[in-house]
Order: sequence, then C-alpha cells, then structure tokens
Amino acid sequence: MSDKPKHARTKQNHRPLHLARGIELFAALTFSVSTPAFAADGVKINDLVVAASMPKAQREATMKAVRPFYDFWNTGDEALLKEAIAPNFTDHTLPPGRPQGPEGPAFASRRFRAAVPDLKVTVEKMIIAGDYVTVHMNFTGHFTGRFGQTQGKGQPVPFIATDLIKIENGRITDNWHIEDNLTLLQEIGVAKVD
Repeated sequence: MSDKPKHARTKQNHRPLHLARGIELFAALTFSVSTPAFAADGVKINDLVVAASMPKAQREATMKAVRPFYDFWNTGDEALLKEAIAPNFTDHTLPPGRPQGPEGPAFASRRFRAAVPDLKVTVEKMIIAGDYVTVHMNFTGHFTGRFGQTQGKGQPVPFIATDLIKIENGRITDNWHIEDNLTLLQEIGVAKVD
C-alpha cells in the first residue's frame, strides 16, 4: 500500500479525466457540427462544421457566398461564380497559365470541362470559422474530351482537392488551394508512375 494519503491518490488519478473533460468542453464551445446540408439541385455537402461562437447572420452570409462557389465548380455555371467572388478576388496558389482575379476560376472550369464535361464535385467536409472556410472535395467525371494533345476514352477521373477561402462582406476575396494533380494526370493517361 502507498504512503500517500487516500485523497492525494484520488486527485492525482482523476487528473487525466479532468483534462479530458476540459478538452470536451473546449471543443463544445469552439465548434458545433450541423447535419449534412445540401440543396436539392446544388452541390452536396457531406459534413458541415461551424464555429459555435459565429453569429447566425455571419454564418448565413458566409454560406451565401460559399454555396454558389461550389455550385459553380459542380456545374460550370459562371453566373454562380460571379455571385460568389469579389471583384478583388486573389488566387494565392495560382497555377501557371491561369489568369489572376475573378476570371481565373472561370478559365480553369472551362478548360477542365472541355476534357471532363460531366465533372461533378462533392464537398466531403466544410469547416467555417470566422472569415475563413476550409473545404475538402472529391471531384468525379469521365475523360471524354481533350486535354492538351490527349483524347479521352471515357475513363473515370476521380481526384481530391482542398480549399482555404476568405470571406469579406459576403463575397470570397481569397483562395488557397491544392489539388491531387498527380492522380488526375495518371487517370487521364498523361503521367505514368512506376
């Protein structure tokens, strides 16, 4: 038996439990998870996480900008893009050859849809915290068009992408993004990995 008084052992043994409860409380105060949200004809959002401290009006303004942006990627409808992004939109991870500003996403969508006309996107997870939204997506479609000198043969082209976007005054002003381009290029037969 230990020389420590019983109350000392009890306090020490419960320290991890108190820490776990503290973490649970912090998480509950920091984020609230809502049910999956998607419009009947819009992009599907499988998991939406919203900062609990975010005022309802700000949350609604953010969703009003975010939803048409991802509906645009899902459909290619440039009217949705114009609704979502600000005139001073900046792409901070601009690929070579893509114009900067509001024309950049439209240019990318037109070129990609020429190769994959049935391109669709599903938002797997969207996290809204203040002025920033992180979005992880799955893209699907079939390579039936042309990509450079390569003609598609109808092969499926699934790939993933992740965005970090900034919202100001109900419009998207900034975007940082990363796509799984290696998988995409392998699927369309342009890149080979041994």
